[in-house]
Amino acid sequence: MLNDLYKLLPPEGVKILLVLFLAFLTGLEREERRTGTGQFSFGGVRTYPLIGLIAYGISLLAGGEILPVTLGFAVVAGFLMLSYRNKLQSGTAGVTSEMSALTTYIAAALVYREQFWIATTLTVASMLLLELKSALEGLTQRVAPEEILTFTKFLLVTAVILPVLPNREFGAFAINPAKVWLVVVAVSTVSYGSYVIQKVTKGQGGVMLAALLGGAYSSTVTTVVLAKRAKRENRPHLFSGVTLVASGMMYLRLAGLVMIFNRSLITLLGVPFLVLAGASIASGWLWSRVPDAKAGDVAREFEPKNPLELRAALGFAVLFVTMLVATHLVVTYLGKAGVYSLAALMGVTDVDPFIMGMTQAGGGSAPLGVAAAAILIAASSNNLVKGIYSFSLSDRKTGVLSLSLLGALAVAGLTPLLWLAQ
Repeated sequence: MLNDLYKLLPPEGVKILLVLFLAFLTGLEREERRTGTGQFSFGGVRTYPLIGLIAYGISLLAGGEILPVTLGFAVVAGFLMLSYRNKLQSGTAGVTSEMSALTTYIAAALVYREQFWIATTLTVASMLLLELKSALEGLTQRVAPEEILTFTKFLLVTAVILPVLPNREFGAFAINPAKVWLVVVAVSTVSYGSYVIQKVTKGQGGVMLAALLGGAYSSTVTTVVLAKRAKRENRPHLFSGVTLVASGMMYLRLAGLVMIFNRSLITLLGVPFLVLAGASIASGWLWSRVPDAKAGDVAREFEPKNPLELRAALGFAVLFVTMLVATHLVVTYLGKAGVYSLAALMGVTDVDPFIMGMTQAGGGSAPLGVAAAAILIAASSNNLVKGIYSFSLSDRKTGVLSLSLLGALAVAGLTPLLWLAQ
């Protein structure tokens, strides 16, 4: 569109029109805000365009040199300081109007350099921040301080630590620190996503929603929590059904993680995972609908813990590296039977480090078929262990039903071995 305008108007004329348009939009928003509040506010539909024209004129005279543009920025900022001083004397200390004026100056200078997209984006972002004042300030009342700390930890794990790790292999086992931490980031992101949704939907939905979200967070933790609650609710069909749903979500979680790190492996496991997830979620939902002696809705109670503790992330990284080394040694000295035995053993604990290790070993130190089979065995072993947890922690009838359902899912999870072993 701008190219067409260039053909009809002088290039500088198009730039001036864009500067006036962007500055006018910000000035209009400020004018409306001042009219609505009745308080003193800097600038409006005339002042902001003038600031934009000043910035553009200085940029044009300076030929794009940064020093004159910077000096002009400082002069405009000086006038804005006088405006802010007047606000302080009148008892209002907001500085957003002055900051938006500086943004208008920078946007106009960017237009001169033909950075049209950046100038427009800065202006739109500035207007959104100004217009959404009430909603943004309300976040301080809706978001607890510890949640801000949790998000900061998420940024630490993903955006601070990951980029500085060396992306090359070390030692006899070819350990790549960047890939190791990338696995930590992926698993943490999935758990954090579920954690955020559970926090946002707090007080909404029943145990079915808790099972769906908890299964993406940690199906083992969710099973334990549901089993303990089932002991006092006397709803065996409901709680055994939602326990099965949580384990079905585990297969979706694993499918997503495997797809990220080993596309060849997901071609073998994608269909089995989706079938197992769909069948267990549907069966669990239908089973939970079977009437119990006690009726009524059951509200959510489980509050997930922060999954982004740095100590937990480091512990996961250590476990993941240990699994890489153990898998390499088992494949070298014990062969396929050793890998399958290790998979069954790891199902008793957290299966994520082992399965992530298989995504790295699959197609390398371990054949793809062996890695896929080991993942299925580990998941089935974990389902059986969760059935035992439920049997031990819940009331007798819920425990028997949960163990039966999860045992059936464990057997179904081994079915794909019939063709993977070929």
